[in-house]
Amino acid sequence: MKLVLLVGNGAVGKMTVGQELMKQTGLRLFHNHMTIEPVLEIFGGFHTNAILQMREVIFREFAKTDQYGMIHTVMWAFDCPEDWEYIRHVVDIFKEYNADIYCVELVASQEIRLQRNETPNRLAHKASKRDVESSRERVIAMDEHHRFESKPGEIPFENYLRIDNSYLEPEVVAAMIKEKFAL
Repeated sequence: MKLVLLVGNGAVGKMTVGQELMKQTGLRLFHNHMTIEPVLEIFGGFHTNAILQMREVIFREFAKTDQYGMIHTVMWAFDCPEDWEYIRHVVDIFKEYNADIYCVELVASQEIRLQRNETPNRLAHKASKRDVESSRERVIAMDEHHRFESKPGEIPFENYLRIDNSYLEPEVVAAMIKEKFAL
């Protein structure tokens, strides 16, 4: 079993790279909006506990399977202790089943991310982003309130890769990840 954490700021391309990595490796993609969107629809707003409980069930059940592994996309605010705890918790679930853990951090400028915020693939898979102006404002606000890029040496995983994917196609980024970790 393998767990690939794809982390990065909003609209950096985590889901799109994850989709390509799934095609190239057979790992299954569990992008963060797979739980966010249904909760928004059902509750009419963001409900953190419901999102986390849904993820908990998926992680625990998936980790027990004989699947090759999972790609999980997540925004990791490095200045928030609760985000560190979330990452540790997810990793611990998979480690119970002797999973190999990999962390890939994607980085790109806010300007590039704001352009990506409006891509057809993003809007197709994330209904909550279809109000593009509101989504744009959230990207900017998140940048102002939290730090989503790690400092050198901050990420505690042995299998770690940081990629500036500003000018790289998702297929190329996925191939880089696949090659680096022999997935």
